[in-house]
Amino acid sequence: MIPDQQRTAPAPITVTFNQLIRPYLVLRIGFAMAITVIGLPLAVIWFCGVGQWWARHYFQKLQCTLDDHAVRFRKGIIVEVEKTIPLENIQDVTFIEGPILRRFDLAMLRFETAGYSERQSHAMSLVGIINAHTFRDQILAARDALRRQGHPTTSTSTTSLAGIERQLDEIITLLREQRRS
Repeated sequence: MIPDQQRTAPAPITVTFNQLIRPYLVLRIGFAMAITVIGLPLAVIWFCGVGQWWARHYFQKLQCTLDDHAVRFRKGIIVEVEKTIPLENIQDVTFIEGPILRRFDLAMLRFETAGYSERQSHAMSLVGIINAHTFRDQILAARDALRRQGHPTTSTSTTSLAGIERQLDEIITLLREQRRS
């Protein structure tokens, strides 16, 4: 082994998507169209073949990778969208699995990031990842590893709070002495 050999970063993790996302998306979008009077004629066209064509091409463009610094997600047919979430900004990854998703053997991962509010519509959600629980655990493990790199000392929050309080007391004492003199 060469002493100056650099450590190589782990290979990015690329996830695969369940093919059942295609009929799920066709039905979800089609029913959303059908519940409106204006969208009803479009829903008929959607269910007659346009939806299957769109879902097939959409599925082919889906990509999601996790590296040691970020989660990257790409989707889109005509307009391609790529979202990148730095691991340091991820607060939590929520696993959602309802009865309709379960029927299609799908799950959703929703990312809660620093500065995120429920009213924001640009939050990232991933539907249809195979082994979503495992991917969620890998994201959180990578996030924790990145945080440990940034903070090499692993101290408890009470210890660091006590240290900060001591430093503040020392600063206040010094300021009072300066004011008296």
